[in-house]
Formats: sequence, C-alpha cells, structure tokens
Amino acid sequence: MAKAGSKNNISMEEALWRSADKLRGSVEPSEYKHVVLSLIFLKYASDRFEEQRKKIIAAGHEKFVDMKAFYTQDNVFYLPEETRWSYIMQHAKQNDIALLIDTALYTIEKNNEQLKGALPDNYYSRLNLDTFKLASLLDVIDGIELTADKEQDVIGRVYEYFLSKFALKEGKGKGEFYTPKSIVNLIAEMLEPYSGILYEIIIPSLIQGVGKIKKCALAV
Repeated sequence: MAKAGSKNNISMEEALWRSADKLRGSVEPSEYKHVVLSLIFLKYASDRFEEQRKKIIAAGHEKFVDMKAFYTQDNVFYLPEETRWSYIMQHAKQNDIALLIDTALYTIEKNNEQLKGALPDNYYSRLNLDTFKLASLLDVIDGIELTADKEQDVIGRVYEYFLSKFALKEGKGKGEFYTPKSIVNLIAEMLEPYSGILYEIIIPSLIQGVGKIKKCALAV
C-alpha cells in the first residue's frame, strides 16, 4: 500500500497497525477489521461529503449545500451533521461516543437504500470499549488521508490489510477470505480483458461438497 499522505505523515499501513494496537486486550484480533472498517467508512464518506460541499460552494451554488440531490448526482452520500466525521471527533472523548457512532451509522444506512443491511447495528455500544481507547482509535483514523487517490479501493485495501495480518490468528489461511493480489493479477493477465471491469465471483461448487465454495473471475 502506498503512502496515504495523512496528517501525521505516516503510511496507511502504519496507521492501521496503530489502530490495531489500540484494540489489543479489548477485542479479539479477528474483530479488529470489523471495528476499524466502519470507522474508516464513516471518515471516507465524510471526506467525500466535505469535498463535494466545497465543490458546490465553489460553483456558486452555496444555497444548495444541504440538498441531497447535489451530492447523490456525483455518487456522494449526503450526511446530516450528526453523521459527519467532524461531529464524531468533536465528541470523541464523551462517554457516549460509542452510541454517537452507532447512531451515525444507523442514520446513514436509513437515508441510503443501497446501504440497507450493510452497516453494523448497535455494534460499538455492544463492544463496551473503554472510552479512552475508542477516542485514541478515532485519533489514529482521523490522521489517515482516504480520498487523495481516487482510484484506490479504500475499504477493500483496509480489509485486505487486516486479513493478511491477522487471518492466521483465526486458525485459517488468508486465501480462504480473499484472493491475494498476485493471484488477481495472474487471472487478469490470463483473461486479457480489453475493456470493462474484472469481478471476482464466489459460486457454489457441488463437486467440492455442500457448504464449500470456490472462486472464479469474470470480465464484463
């Protein structure tokens, strides 16, 4: 993973490692990715929202900065104030920060049909993380620049990072969770797609038995 250009001038890998370090002793290593991913999503969605907001104002449409359509037309989620990263950080050291995060995620999902069922429900409140640890974790994530590289699949790369670091701690091989980048590149070269997007599809395999899955690639 390349440099993320964070406020603290650290790589994304180092920032993610620091975030995992904040969680040690509070949750199992297998949970790290779940705890961090939703916070990364919140910051990423908020960073995109703020970029779009500035773009709207720069275009002379300031009176429309609170109109949802001016965001969704460019595939940006419109975020009410209480769901924005700046709001979360302003209240990061409050005892109810876990509830504020859960509420933000719930509100975003409720207002965006395409996210239905995709975000955790009341997850952070149930974790019972120490407020100081959660605030420290938020500080680390706050220092990651997530929108500088427009081509980067931020969520995917964060997920892959945690799997590559901690999948073995779950007693399973990394390949059971995701296809390593080297294999993805090999499949792409073999298929030689000249246009479109290369998707990885997980399909049932009767040959391997019930409950087993195998992966294949499809170029469209």
